[in-house]
Amino acid sequence: MADKKRCAEIKRTTKETDILIRLDLDGTGTCHADTGIGFFDHMLEGFAKHGFFDLEVTCKGDLNVDSHHTVEDVGIALGCAIKEAVGDKAGITRYGHFALPMDETLVLCAIDLCGRPYYSSDLTFTVPKIGDLDTEMVREFFYAISYAAAMNLHFHEITGINNHHIAEAAFKAFAKALDMATRFDPRVAGILSTKGSL
Repeated sequence: MADKKRCAEIKRTTKETDILIRLDLDGTGTCHADTGIGFFDHMLEGFAKHGFFDLEVTCKGDLNVDSHHTVEDVGIALGCAIKEAVGDKAGITRYGHFALPMDETLVLCAIDLCGRPYYSSDLTFTVPKIGDLDTEMVREFFYAISYAAAMNLHFHEITGINNHHIAEAAFKAFAKALDMATRFDPRVAGILSTKGSL
């Protein structure tokens, strides 16, 4: 099972965005991100690096309008890539969680690759933007991933003051939780579910 390539390539084109994503779940943490939103690119690079995923993201979006379509559609495409790369989920841990500290900030992320979308978060931002990313788009990005990937995705901000730290801790905690959930466990025979499928 561990020798099987777990990669995906997703192309998504609408009147608002043109996106290409390539994802390798068993990579080394290399990333090329070009969305036109510098802080968002930085977050995607952190996600790839700390999850040991190889990730390529290019997006040409209607940033003359705002960042909404770009960030949300990248979330949809990345969620689709995760779902495709994970495949039938045979032999994987399924659950993942990580509490990530970043100076004064501590953010917990927990996920279940259960085939059912659900999103919950109490991440709190006190500024409208970090760099050129609208902070309200952090929620929209992860919400889009949870639904496109059909996963339960929860964030809990245990403590946090600096908005940059809160966002970065969330992206990195998600990376670590997803890395855990997608790992192969030799004790898992088939699918880790009493139903026999996810």
